Amino acid sequence: MRRRCLQLICLTGAAAILAGAQPAFTQVGSPPTMGPRPSMPSDIDPQSGFRLPLPKREDLDEAGKAHYDRATAPGASIAGLQGPTGIGLYSPKASAHARALNRYLRFEAGFAPRIREIAILTTAREMDSQFEWSAHEPEALKEGIEPRVIDVIKHRLSTAGLDETDATVIELGRQIFRDHRVTPEIFAKVKALLGPNKLVELVMLMGNYAGTAALLAAVDMQLHPGQKPLLPLP
Repeated sequence: MRRRCLQLICLTGAAAILAGAQPAFTQVGSPPTMGPRPSMPSDIDPQSGFRLPLPKREDLDEAGKAHYDRATAPGASIAGLQGPTGIGLYSPKASAHARALNRYLRFEAGFAPRIREIAILTTAREMDSQFEWSAHEPEALKEGIEPRVIDVIKHRLSTAGLDETDATVIELGRQIFRDHRVTPEIFAKVKALLGPNKLVELVMLMGNYAGTAALLAAVDMQLHPGQKPLLPLP
């Protein structure tokens, strides 16, 4: 079972890396204008906010232009091109295929928004992804997740006393990413709460965001100017 879970994480993680506009953001708004950033690492491009420059639209092929236009359409995402979408311009054909998987896992698989956001936050915390966390903590609050639940995830506190489903989703993510082993007890709890199909899709959702976090770490994706970091990191 452990091997199958890890294979799912790898597959969906790769999808998240290439998925473009939708993997990490749902809030609407025009792409923010990027300017000089205080204390920005020397290898960060000031326009993209990461270690690669943003490709120009005129230099892209047709798949790239389509990806670019989706990302810059009004209301497309909170991050615009300054996030996973911009990175996805380096592989627009793969991004087009991955987008459908991401859309299904987030919006069509039937997860309650509460479960979805707790799963995403747990993954972002265990991957220490400031960019993902700072995008999804406000989203979780909008979905009605209590600050005390968010604090349990953020500060890696005990899940004792939490709602059983909340606690079980958090423990599943912690075991996958921290322990690299899911205990029979937690597996059985998730299966009982969600059923075997949703158990597999929940792991795929977490793997999706773990893949995005890995890519963001590789390119050292910076927060937008003026955006407050919400995740305590060493």
